[in-house]
Amino acid sequence: MDELDSEIVRLLQTDARQSNRELARQLGVAPSTCLERVRSLTRRGVIRGYHADIDPAALNRSVQAMVSVQVRPLSRAVINAFKSSAAGMPEVISVFVLAGGDDFLLHVAVQDLDHLHSFLLDRLSKRKEIVGFRTSVIFQQVHNTVPERLT
Repeated sequence: MDELDSEIVRLLQTDARQSNRELARQLGVAPSTCLERVRSLTRRGVIRGYHADIDPAALNRSVQAMVSVQVRPLSRAVINAFKSSAAGMPEVISVFVLAGGDDFLLHVAVQDLDHLHSFLLDRLSKRKEIVGFRTSVIFQQVHNTVPERLT
């Protein structure tokens, strides 16, 4: 990635809805050059897609938590099966596979604390491969929406 590609990525992270013409104007390049660069970034997997940033509370998910999970036995089959299963749970926003003391970190969002409690007891604690989990309720979140390339 050169400087132009990095600037395209930065500008699209700031506002992915801007037109190619507007993007090209901000970059000081021809619209055709800009369009080809964006297409190249997409083909190379740098740009994986575009999405809307939705407030979880607007979707009746005002309580969020991080759930650290330990599974046994530690095998590829168990890890892959749990990863797929957790990703399919409607309460789960993200699944992270970890190294260290915990095997997974689940980012969950639910209506309220009662629903979080039910999720933990009725969904997670009944899974045979889970040997333990810890839950941390999220009070506030700050998200860097425009990460820059590290050099």
